[in-house]
Amino acid sequence: MFKTVLFIFLQVVVSRRFSVPLSRQVVPVKVNGQTVSQKTAYYGSLFVGHPRPQNFTVVFDTGSGHLFLPDKSCEDRVCPTHTRYDRQQSASAVEINGDGSPTKQEHDLVSISYGIGEVVGDFVRDVVCIGEVSEPHCASARVVLAQRMTPEPFQQFDFDGVLGLGLQGLALNPEFHFFSQLASSIEPSFGVFLARPGSSGSSVTFGGHDAQRMQRPLAWVPVSLKEQGYWAVRVTAVRAGGKMLPLCEDGTCHAIVDTGTSLLGVPRQAMASLLAATAQKVEAMEDCGSLVGPALTFELESGASVTLESQDYWRPAPTEVKSGTKRSLLCRALFLPVDMPKIAPGSEGLSWFSVFLFGEPILHKYYTAFDAKNFQVGFAPARHDTNLVV
Repeated sequence: MFKTVLFIFLQVVVSRRFSVPLSRQVVPVKVNGQTVSQKTAYYGSLFVGHPRPQNFTVVFDTGSGHLFLPDKSCEDRVCPTHTRYDRQQSASAVEINGDGSPTKQEHDLVSISYGIGEVVGDFVRDVVCIGEVSEPHCASARVVLAQRMTPEPFQQFDFDGVLGLGLQGLALNPEFHFFSQLASSIEPSFGVFLARPGSSGSSVTFGGHDAQRMQRPLAWVPVSLKEQGYWAVRVTAVRAGGKMLPLCEDGTCHAIVDTGTSLLGVPRQAMASLLAATAQKVEAMEDCGSLVGPALTFELESGASVTLESQDYWRPAPTEVKSGTKRSLLCRALFLPVDMPKIAPGSEGLSWFSVFLFGEPILHKYYTAFDAKNFQVGFAPARHDTNLVV
């Protein structure tokens, strides 16, 4: 009898976990007509409203805290290229102000800025479902309806909106934090798998993580910037080619795990030293991806670490560098410079973190899990061979 009850209980727990497939879009970044890098976005399906749910595509972004969608009233030139939410088509829609109070008159407006781009809109409360319209995919949520959207980056990409999966500190208040609403019916955790470029199978799993996408168990690291709302972990040391770099001795280094970032972000003040430590001279214009350069390792709190090989972070082609009359060809890293100001609690003025962004290069190589109950991030080398079963 006990075994039967336990089996039924396990079936119920497993059934609360679900995965949403992600599509990948690549947008080239060109300078003087030449492609120098690329921006990418991973997005999946979202349904809003009742009884006829409206279907959208959204980026699942661990670096932001709100769900926004274009509103039908938006007439910016970027909006008609996306699916727009029609509040008149949903019987479950309630127009609200920023404090959640119903309104039919003048609406509160909010401006939300992303790393690149900005939206301005008002609010509605409605039924939101991830991936499909069924339990446990759905929750009542507050949605920011964009009436204005900047062309950059929204005109370049196919996705309609952004679902922020950052911690509550990034949201206007807890009721605007969709994952908190969803987590009332599932385990408050999720995992992200990004397939290699050109391959399919990318997904985000809610209510747990997908062990079949991992080569070994997760190494868990405590969240270090919880109050700020970031899925950040403390970086205790950085090594290039096995050599310790003088970057994090003061204890201010953190890495934000950001599914909405295409590159590896590094503190602006550390940019020059990191570029120098990871560059390698070559004799001809050859493919840097075929060469072996210094591995870049981030040592994290709790003894965990993540490592990128040079092929994971180098530019595909060598860069010509001039020094006086001499010219050299270097295989060099493609980094994103990051500045991260904050107001230090209990003090006056502005202080600075040394912040890395663990974007797509890390997320390709490591399956990453986000535990909102214990406030920790897990890393495990990703398993890209789908024929292997754990």
